[in-house]
Amino acid sequence: MKRLLTILILIAVPVSATATSLLIPMDDTQANHLKAYGVVYKALDADRKAEWLLNYRGGSFLLDNAREIIDDCLLKGVTHALVSSGEIADIYRIIEVENMERVELEKAPAIAVYSPPSSQPWDDAVTLALGYAEIEYDLIWDEDVLAGTLEEYDWLHSHHEDYSGQYGKFYGAFRTQLWYRADVKNNEEMAQRLGYNKVSEMKRDVALTIYDYVRRGGFFFSMCSAPETIDIALAAAGVDIVPQECDGDPVDPGAPRKLDYSNTFAFENFKLVFDPFLYRHSDIDTYPDRLVRFTEANDVFYLFDFAAKLDPVPSMLVQNHVGVVNGFMGQNTGFRKSLLKKFVTVLGQPDNFDEVRYIHGNLGRGTFTFLSGHDPEDYMHTVGDPPTDLSLHVNSPGYRLILNNILFPAAKKKERKT
Repeated sequence: MKRLLTILILIAVPVSATATSLLIPMDDTQANHLKAYGVVYKALDADRKAEWLLNYRGGSFLLDNAREIIDDCLLKGVTHALVSSGEIADIYRIIEVENMERVELEKAPAIAVYSPPSSQPWDDAVTLALGYAEIEYDLIWDEDVLAGTLEEYDWLHSHHEDYSGQYGKFYGAFRTQLWYRADVKNNEEMAQRLGYNKVSEMKRDVALTIYDYVRRGGFFFSMCSAPETIDIALAAAGVDIVPQECDGDPVDPGAPRKLDYSNTFAFENFKLVFDPFLYRHSDIDTYPDRLVRFTEANDVFYLFDFAAKLDPVPSMLVQNHVGVVNGFMGQNTGFRKSLLKKFVTVLGQPDNFDEVRYIHGNLGRGTFTFLSGHDPEDYMHTVGDPPTDLSLHVNSPGYRLILNNILFPAAKKKERKT
């Protein structure tokens, strides 16, 4: 028995002595892509060193060879491998000559999700992803945003929020439903408590606060209806665009010509839909035009292949083990490409249609990234549907895009002029 123990020790010593780092591959060999992001986040939170190897084996990660990281990989079912200094040198040589790049990850970002207290984790694909990957986050709401809480966070997410104050344009179909009436009541009570006459006025100030948060260096990621409605709220600041059915008085008749597109994040020259019975906010959303072209069987979008050394930021955001992602519907299913501001970078889009699905831009010292649709693994999510079980979608390309955004703020930044 002693002899066997001695042999095992002798075998183990060279491995620990030569293995200097831990490689988490993110190509097709990875057993659980989503949990892998949680492993990296936890390592960063423990002040461990990490590198994001852009375009190398699907955007792999190189971490410290630490017992606790290995144990976390084993616990979460994440594929990993110990690599020696010689093997690391070989990886670096490949990265040097190929369309790849090494990005140092500095710290785990502080994460906030803007969501009402009544929401459930499965109401939002991002909170589903965060929960499954075991990444901590804080829920904040209007009162927190307007009180300056955003200063405590590096990264902010908003999902199917309606910053225009029209309650998701659900009036026509759901105005008699208890959940809709409760949503209206909660928002009206919040607005009154904060000293506003209307919910739309409160949401406008929330949108302006988020805009300023990004301008001063924050990272803003949003999905579903939030990207469209926050730009509507910003363009219409000070203009009544809410129909009487939602706020008690009519729309400003001059509203269409009073919109100021210079104040928006990503979209310009859009036209608003004022009819409260129509489930549309504006022509930013390509629905229902896209119905004549796409069905669930052919609804896909393509990720752009960026030059990793020249454009590391968009490269980080599209890291994936596939280049084609299945589309999915939402309160906003697709952004109209012809309404994008010229400086906005398109990260993913379908073929031959006036639509983009995934976009990114800079604003002052910060950035915004918008992904259309509601749930990458639920093509047509409707009110009351059960939550998506991410344990059945551990290699989801769409959810990887979400988690890329969560790690993006951890990357060491190069100074740039604003």
